[in-house]
Amino acid sequence: MTSSSMIAAVVETHDGPFHLRDVALPQPGAGEVLVRVHASGTNPLDIKIRAGLAAHARNPLPATLGLDMAGTIERVGADVRGFVPGDEVYGMIGGVGGLPGTHAEYAVADARLIAHKPANLSMREAAVLPLVAITAWEGLIDRAQLRPGQTVLVQGGAGGVGHAVVQLALARGATVSATALGGDDLAYLERLGAAPIDGGRDVADYVRAYGDGNGFDIVYDTGGGALLDASFHAVRRFGHVVSSLGWGQHLLAPLSFRQASYSGVFTLQPLIDGEGRGHFGEILAELTTLVEQGKLLPRLDPREFTLATLAEAYAALEARDGAGKIAITATT
Repeated sequence: MTSSSMIAAVVETHDGPFHLRDVALPQPGAGEVLVRVHASGTNPLDIKIRAGLAAHARNPLPATLGLDMAGTIERVGADVRGFVPGDEVYGMIGGVGGLPGTHAEYAVADARLIAHKPANLSMREAAVLPLVAITAWEGLIDRAQLRPGQTVLVQGGAGGVGHAVVQLALARGATVSATALGGDDLAYLERLGAAPIDGGRDVADYVRAYGDGNGFDIVYDTGGGALLDASFHAVRRFGHVVSSLGWGQHLLAPLSFRQASYSGVFTLQPLIDGEGRGHFGEILAELTTLVEQGKLLPRLDPREFTLATLAEAYAALEARDGAGKIAITATT
């Protein structure tokens, strides 16, 4: 690699277009690596960051967006252990809080935020996993401390975070039920091994049918709003509700009457303030093992987008018309 510049997709105004700019090639500092990005992931949060609507996840403009990536290490900075040039890696490394994002040909990453890419995944498949799978792990393992044999309900189980939660819970020996809207999503959940529940059903009805009438040990909400309210009614006594979108105002009485616990997951925090970044690398290493064992696989939208068609990818993301997560190949 001899070039001193790279192509990056830059947003200059809120909800503005993506401009492909020739920018200076970043250099890794101590504890950092330079990654040639083969593919980057997209998440609904990216839409809010681009629009300036995510108060908890602002990124000053102009900015390169994109939280997730998979690629090959080109250079390593001082004090980096465990990685060498040529290693294939993946991680959630930027795109928020002033950190350059991954919709670019190269990106500098804090080495604590990455892990070796699962050998059985393509770059596109690996690029869409970090945010959703880390969020799933933090909720199920770190917060709810899932144990084998427990019952888990996943609200929105066919979505990005949801499909990772379902697979992680099954891999950990749980009995899993999951809600979804639409026949394709319900069929997908059944293929994963979860009991599919039509999201239009009354909560009391599916608690009777799938929660032994008493509720579930753990309920993981991925949608917030009414789904989180329903989760408070679906958890069993002394159970645990986890939410990755618990931003609104909610009545806690149903949760209190069940003497249940609640945990929120805010996966972006280590990117924003730097605290706990090493845990992300640890989680990703665990996830790599699960992926290579065939216990966690991404639901990838088959359409292929590049940096040149990034606007089309974001339009598809906003329209929610895909079947899985959307990846961006880092070519123009």
